[in-house]
Amino acid sequence: MTRSRTLQVHPVGHDGAEDVVVATSGRHEGAVYTGTVDGAVLRVSHDGLRVEQVGSTGGRPLGIEVDPDGRLLVCDSHRGVLRMDPDTGAVEQVLAAVDGVPMVFCNNAAIATDGTVWFSDSSRHFGIDRWKDDFVQDTASGRLLALRPDGSVETVLDGLRFANGVALAPDESFVVVAETRGRTLVRHWLAGDRAGTRDLLVSDLPGYPDNIARGSDGLIWVSIASPTDPVVERLGRAPLFVRKGVTKIPERFQPAPKRTCRVQAYDAAGTLVHDLDLDTPDFHMATGVREHDGRVWIGSLHEPSVGVVDL
Repeated sequence: MTRSRTLQVHPVGHDGAEDVVVATSGRHEGAVYTGTVDGAVLRVSHDGLRVEQVGSTGGRPLGIEVDPDGRLLVCDSHRGVLRMDPDTGAVEQVLAAVDGVPMVFCNNAAIATDGTVWFSDSSRHFGIDRWKDDFVQDTASGRLLALRPDGSVETVLDGLRFANGVALAPDESFVVVAETRGRTLVRHWLAGDRAGTRDLLVSDLPGYPDNIARGSDGLIWVSIASPTDPVVERLGRAPLFVRKGVTKIPERFQPAPKRTCRVQAYDAAGTLVHDLDLDTPDFHMATGVREHDGRVWIGSLHEPSVGVVDL
């Protein structure tokens, strides 16, 4: 099922186009939005040839969604949950703290039809600038939260091993959060006999998942930022003092993501439908993925570009 395809790479002029979302209506229908390391939020034309900055969060935008009213919902790792008007660039800070404690690593979100924003906070200890510390030390301090339309916030899942991408089932019967360090997709049931319980939609992924998103095809698309690293897996069984020590050695000696670009798609039963091993020397570390009308857009935490491949 693994397929090797050539990825089209479109430069955006800014480093670290981490996530991608496609506008499905309005005058910018078909355009792709992404956020970069300098705080910029960019709009990329459907053909990838035109790039314009629509605003800046003043922080580090990661996950991006489009609200029903056409505004952008942005998970900013430094500033929390934001909304941005893509026409004016105006930014509204929606949520910066939970129970009076500022978030340090707001990461990704999905918006339900009732207006609930399901979002992840990757770590209580380390921000994005020290994501490797959390990853190697395996703090298991990530969480999945629900921001209700009335402004109330609920921590739904806690103790996650680097909570990352978030997606809803096509019928919104469950919400899924990627557990990067655990290489799993954790499912929290919202409806039916299992409502309020958790299980795994997918376990033992072939690498470390980052952002996830439900595509127009109804599948849950998963970016695999790096294949499974045997050194990292062995470190996970080591005492905490050893794991902490690894993060203090020079970075060139620390475990690092491998140069790959891979995305997968699963159905609501957790069955693998697509496994794309994308062939390109110019793009690596896929951290965002979005399928729309048979095209798969990909973002990267490090690359100054977005990629796209036709199914």
